[in-house]
Amino acid sequence: MTRLFRGAFIFWVMFRYGLDELFLTAFQKPWLDRLARVLALGRNLEASPGQRIRQALERLGPIFVKFGQVLSTRRDLLPTDIADELAKLQDRVPPFDSDLAIATIERSFQKKLVDIFISFEREPIASASIAQVHFAVLRDRDGRAREVAVKVLRPGMLLAIEKDLSLIRMMAGWVDGFSSVGRRLKPREVAAEFDKYLHDELDLVREAASAAQLRRNMAGLDLVLVPEMFWDYCMPDVIVMERMHGVPVSQVERLRAAGVDIPKLARDGVTIFFTQVFRDGFFHADMHPGNIQVSIEPATFGRYISLDFGIIGTLSRSDKEYLAQNFTAFFRRDYKRVAELHIESGWVPATTRVDELESAIRSVCEPYFDRPLKDFSLGLVLMRLFQTSRRFSVEIQPQLVLLQKTLLNIEGLGRQLDPDLDLWNTAKPFLERWMVDQIGPKKLIEQLRNEAPLYAKLIPELPRLLVDFLKGGRSGSPEALNALLLEQKRTNRLLQGLLYGGFGFVLGVLVMQWVGRFHLF
Repeated sequence: MTRLFRGAFIFWVMFRYGLDELFLTAFQKPWLDRLARVLALGRNLEASPGQRIRQALERLGPIFVKFGQVLSTRRDLLPTDIADELAKLQDRVPPFDSDLAIATIERSFQKKLVDIFISFEREPIASASIAQVHFAVLRDRDGRAREVAVKVLRPGMLLAIEKDLSLIRMMAGWVDGFSSVGRRLKPREVAAEFDKYLHDELDLVREAASAAQLRRNMAGLDLVLVPEMFWDYCMPDVIVMERMHGVPVSQVERLRAAGVDIPKLARDGVTIFFTQVFRDGFFHADMHPGNIQVSIEPATFGRYISLDFGIIGTLSRSDKEYLAQNFTAFFRRDYKRVAELHIESGWVPATTRVDELESAIRSVCEPYFDRPLKDFSLGLVLMRLFQTSRRFSVEIQPQLVLLQKTLLNIEGLGRQLDPDLDLWNTAKPFLERWMVDQIGPKKLIEQLRNEAPLYAKLIPELPRLLVDFLKGGRSGSPEALNALLLEQKRTNRLLQGLLYGGFGFVLGVLVMQWVGRFHLF
């Protein structure tokens, strides 16, 4: 019965904000357009479609707000104006009762609050749809008093989420089955992506583990601070982390008054992001201003502070290669190479004509070259490439859509801090360094190290395998011979690479000694 009432409320809200009209007119059928006009009588539907969708989601509550936030990242599926409007959605949820938060903490740790914390602030410092945060003081293993932030999951979230998710899945099925127009939006896939996103965010230990990984990755960069996790006090519904002291990055005048170098801060933000993307393949994917502060403490002055690690993006080596080569080819105006990369990645059907895809990509990219480099938006270029690729049945990978959304956030933040920020020149060294790492001596050494155990076992066995095959005569399997030849070729390539690499290294040393002897420079 509860689900029935919730479903009825959802349909009332959709009707109230005219989403039925948007749905019917999207199919471009005359009789559906006439029906939409009849249903619109007596309702004020002057607001833009994106604004009405945003207002409806806000009216439906926190879970639908979250759904809109996730949907706003799928700019490969949505019109730009609707995606921009959904990006304005914010969690405006009042805090839940502090007694419930304390009860959750005591149940998770099987201890009284006074036995865990030296002090605990009952008034939460932040509240969102999934959890809220309280400040406290904790005594660590060494007996030191440590200021901490305690993140507590909102009670009853799993049950509430499952109810609304079942309705979202049901509506996605309707949209998917109604027509090809609905199927093009991939409603079932989007609903499944949202399901995974929400359940991941409900496990606070996952967030703590992501923060710990990011902290290790960023340790040597000296540009960003990530809070330490107190693992003795991390559970699925409560995590305790180091309390961070900083100024919100959006308070630019306050930072400038404190003496922070704002243009450097903008460049550092881009450096942090591209280091996470091209070096680590592990990046903070929710870098909006609310999750970023800047330290003005003397020991860490001017460093970024990252908060909230519920959304983390990961990239494989092939993802990084795709991105680096796409950006590099784009800035060389090599649109044919961009088209070939789409086909080589398998995202475009093999039957796609390269010249047609090249022409479509040129129409997206060429207008940018009439602008100064500092006015380039890599995120916008990537988004428009995704949108153009839809015509060619491209399957855009979720991790790249998440990257594109985060890149737009970084660009917006960077140019808010420094309108003259040249994003390309800041990013270019990372792309070039990554490309060199793929073809240079460092890559050869890495491959040798990774493949050494395999070849150490295989090379001694090659003569025996060959004898076994020859003894088999005609009964020998052609597949076995092909596999043997393939392994032999791989071995030859490895030995050739080792030989050439060693020869090049020795030759380089001799040349440097000769140059030093005659003081040519």
